[in-house]
Amino acid sequence: MHLSIDRDRCIGAGMCALTAPEVFDQDAEDGLVVLRTAAPPPGLHAGARLAAGLCPAAALTVTEQDGAGSSPPGEQ
Repeated sequence: MHLSIDRDRCIGAGMCALTAPEVFDQDAEDGLVVLRTAAPPPGLHAGARLAAGLCPAAALTVTEQDGAGSSPPGEQ
């Protein structure tokens, strides 16, 4: 699994940091997403996927090792 973030899309809702705090955080100054690790260990994959799905701005992208992934809506 590989994670990427788009801080330009992020609206600072914080769903990612609340859902998977080991993987995502929020910048103390602007509240936007901070990626703690782009390659989380397997035990954190489910939380990372859930966080990506809950992001209201679709600012998180999950790419599975087989190349399959989720992209923000409208970018396929």
